[in-house]
Amino acid sequence: MRFNVYFQICDKIIKTMGAGIKQAKEEVLPSLKGAKIDEAVQRGFDIPNFTIKEIRDAIPAHCFERDTLRSMSYVVHDFVIAGILFYLASYIDSIPSFALRMILWPVYWICQGIVCTGLWVLGHECGHQGFSAIKVGPQYLNILYLAQNINISVNYGMGIREFVGLPAKKNDPEGDGPHKLFDESPIMTLLDMIKIFTVGWPIYLLTHLSGQSYSEAWTSHFNPTCALFEKKQFWDVIQSIAGVATMISILAYASKLYGSLAVIKFYVIPYLMVNFWLVLITYLQHTDPKMPHYREGVWNFQRGAALTVDRSYGWILDYFHHHISDTHVAHHFFSTMPHYHAEEATKHIKKVLGKHYIFDPTPIPKALWRSWRECRFVEDEGDVIFYKH
Repeated sequence: MRFNVYFQICDKIIKTMGAGIKQAKEEVLPSLKGAKIDEAVQRGFDIPNFTIKEIRDAIPAHCFERDTLRSMSYVVHDFVIAGILFYLASYIDSIPSFALRMILWPVYWICQGIVCTGLWVLGHECGHQGFSAIKVGPQYLNILYLAQNINISVNYGMGIREFVGLPAKKNDPEGDGPHKLFDESPIMTLLDMIKIFTVGWPIYLLTHLSGQSYSEAWTSHFNPTCALFEKKQFWDVIQSIAGVATMISILAYASKLYGSLAVIKFYVIPYLMVNFWLVLITYLQHTDPKMPHYREGVWNFQRGAALTVDRSYGWILDYFHHHISDTHVAHHFFSTMPHYHAEEATKHIKKVLGKHYIFDPTPIPKALWRSWRECRFVEDEGDVIFYKH
């Protein structure tokens, strides 16, 4: 059940992003007349009316400048560190002490997963055209980062009552909850987290499990003709598939040369660590009990862009993850802004958004547990809705 709830992807975001940007440029502010905003009123939440122009004008112009050479320096930085870690790990099995080997391998997996997540972030930036002002450059660079960059506008969705198997609110004796349906033991919750934070992302990419339903036989990010993509994206998907196939071939050849266990230790487990960070970061960016969500009657680009949570994972992780977590609000508003200007831009964005800028200082483990337990579903109706449990 939890897999379905938290991997129900908002495919609609992909279709509406272009329209949203156009709407933002036209500074359209939807009228709240007739909108169902009861939940917002009950929680004392004021729906913002700021414009993209107000935010953009508050940010220094140089923050929007993309420097290809500087961007490439971060790629070199990450690859060098990943290479050093790989090289050092090659000596682990030659250490006589079994206990020390059992300590050093997890250390390598954790460190390599952190560094390689940074590489994924740079690939993500390529997909948003934030890596370089040269149009063709980022498109070719995206191939290096395999299938994930074709999902640049994909975000976490939420389960409505019907989706999670609950009756309509008027027929629900437990109202806003908690519901017995979701009374999970801590052990089962942890096992559920492990499942989603390790294999959830690859399964979603391959099968589109719990994403928006389509009538076709196979909806997948590896099917260039499926409903997820427009016709003009066909060759982008083919390039992505070719990249994945090439990497799998390299791994298969490496397994033949050095053994499957070596490939698992040096590559597969760090890859799973990257999946963990990717899912954790994205989940906590867009899932929090105090954060509302809008339906079409109230939504516009700038309101939707503000609905993300900036969180710090500590200076080491923020550094190696290129500040994707603590400056994500800026990324939502201006996705072509390079990450190395996002910290400065965030300071100015905070001034404009005021109370609508969301930063949560809650320790990450506690924030994850809170969101996991409290952000279960949203109501089937209403134009401003909040998570319930």
